[in-house]
Amino acid sequence: MFTGIISALGSISNLSLTDDAAVIEITAPFCASIAAGDSVSVNGVCLTAINITDDTFSADVMGQTLKMTTLGKLQAGDKVNLELAMLPDTRLGGHIVQGHVDAVGEILARTPHPDWEVVRISLPKSISQYVVARGSITVEGTSLTVSTLGDSWFEVSLIPTTLTHTNLGAKQIGDLVNLESDILARHVERLLQK
Repeated sequence: MFTGIISALGSISNLSLTDDAAVIEITAPFCASIAAGDSVSVNGVCLTAINITDDTFSADVMGQTLKMTTLGKLQAGDKVNLELAMLPDTRLGGHIVQGHVDAVGEILARTPHPDWEVVRISLPKSISQYVVARGSITVEGTSLTVSTLGDSWFEVSLIPTTLTHTNLGAKQIGDLVNLESDILARHVERLLQK
């Protein structure tokens, strides 16, 4: 489990793709504090750390994850949002995030303001029922609040800290981003179906 509060910005050192899997090597500042088997959120995708060195860790990525997320499109040098799994005594600064990406959205527009930036992202129909105005959504692993909601898009307002400490500040119009809807909304829907 994660909070959606990005703890570090890492970079892709190597990406080895096969037909239906990949091994991603990531340069990260916290490698000394993780062990093999630890969960790390990479752009919002929960991965298991393996082959840890002083400044890198690797993770295996299944074919299903490559299909459902943007991880397969990463290249060496790309910046990635990183978060270590939360501890039982961690402050829940964002919201409950599983690292299970529901869909991929596209950045449609960026509107800068003096002290923040509004980013409009396409809202895939498969998760639209779980997204509400002023509710939580995870974009590239970052816990954000939906500021405005349309039929096929939503907007988030990014403060300077988010723009500089995550990869969202560098994303351009047309870039794809990983989305995770609020787990509580999905559970409520399931309960109501029963």
